Amino acid sequence: MPLIRLIISALLVLTAILGAASLPAYADETLALNSPQIDEIAPEWLPSARDVRIELVPETFPVASETAADLWVRIRGKFAMRDLDSKLIANHEKWYASRPDYVLRMTERARRYLFYITEEVERRGMPSEIALLPMIESAFNPGANSVASASGIWQFIPSTGKHFGMEQNWWHDGRRDIIGATNGALDYLQKLHDQFGDWELALAAYNWGENAVARAQEKNRRRHLPTDYAHLKMPRETSNYVPKLLAIKNIVGDPARFGLVLSNIPDEPYFEAVATPQHIDVKVAAELAGISMDEFIALNPGHNRPVILQDSSNVLLLPLDKVETFRSNLEKTNQRLVSWQPYESKKGEQFEQIAERFGLTVAELRSANGLSKFAQESNGQTLLVPIMDEAPAAQFTAFNMHPSAVQDMFGAVRYTVHRGDTISTIARRFNVSQAQLREANRGRSHLRVGQHFNIVLSDRRTFRKRSTASAKSRKSNTRKAASIKVAYNNR
Repeated sequence: MPLIRLIISALLVLTAILGAASLPAYADETLALNSPQIDEIAPEWLPSARDVRIELVPETFPVASETAADLWVRIRGKFAMRDLDSKLIANHEKWYASRPDYVLRMTERARRYLFYITEEVERRGMPSEIALLPMIESAFNPGANSVASASGIWQFIPSTGKHFGMEQNWWHDGRRDIIGATNGALDYLQKLHDQFGDWELALAAYNWGENAVARAQEKNRRRHLPTDYAHLKMPRETSNYVPKLLAIKNIVGDPARFGLVLSNIPDEPYFEAVATPQHIDVKVAAELAGISMDEFIALNPGHNRPVILQDSSNVLLLPLDKVETFRSNLEKTNQRLVSWQPYESKKGEQFEQIAERFGLTVAELRSANGLSKFAQESNGQTLLVPIMDEAPAAQFTAFNMHPSAVQDMFGAVRYTVHRGDTISTIARRFNVSQAQLREANRGRSHLRVGQHFNIVLSDRRTFRKRSTASAKSRKSNTRKAASIKVAYNNR
């Protein structure tokens, strides 16, 4: 019997070997798909004699539906921009590769927004690289602000934001609104692509300005030079702009090649818009949704104040799995939805006294109202203060809705540095100390022509007096051709 079993086993082995030799040609491709050296290969399609598609699914890889659930795979599949012959791309790849923690944080933040952005990019027929643009604009930080007063994940300056429908006032900044800013950015990029005819120039114009790109092209035409992106003379930031995006594209395309890890992002909606039937505190809205304040603010970064006005923004963004929780809790709750009220302060009234009266610290009063940390007294503006004791819920109408209200609250200006300026001369001109000037600018003391400096004013009347006198002085000084450019900060 043992001999018979041995003979049978030998015959089975021989049959298996002969059978393997007769496998169809594409079996080798199936084996190749199972090779551990190949990463992230999508299911391969082969045509049959009847032009019928046969799917070969590797046994050790996820099935097609699971692969499609990875948003990075979807984005990689729609890359359409050509690579530039530029050493700058490699430089930026090395920069990101040397900062794996930064890349991981950036892609973790992107998890909230990237599905929506990708959907909009695809709907408009744009290359999927455009969905990655916030990585180089803001690293997907919705609270990002630049020295040029650009804000939000798409980094709109106030004027461009307003042009594309992003209202900015004391209560709300549409440039930081995820849906509004994304739609505005993609509208703008599509307009630029229609104007210049390719995505490289469209992106350059998004960064540098459409008129600047048009002038650079005209300059090349006069010199009989090419007018494409690679041949234009541009500022350093703009010449690095497209290479930086292409570096991000290459990293997303194959993060392992750079020793990087991307935070997993499912190919499904992260948030849903929910109507706000009435005014509500930011804190209360987060509690009713069962999410942290950090999560709520990350999805609703456009709100400047602790109260969300139903009039100024009638939707909230909430994680998809928290929408029903919010609606149910909102319907059942008996708690006060608004714990703040308007207070008409008197001109010259000390903020310290107001804060003490309403049970706040001065820092809390300043934070709630966007006041400068240098501001000591009121100029007569309307402030948000807590409702005291068992007073009726605040029935206030929207105040400080005009953008100029931001100017009054902040009492600050942005100054453009000119040749010959020093910290001392700027401080004297605006009646502030050198220490205050440095503190308002993160300790910076080195000046360069064209640099922007934030100047917080303790007395706006002094500023008007000083700036008027300075303007008269400049008129009489023919050696200074440049003029002081002062623009109020607009959040």
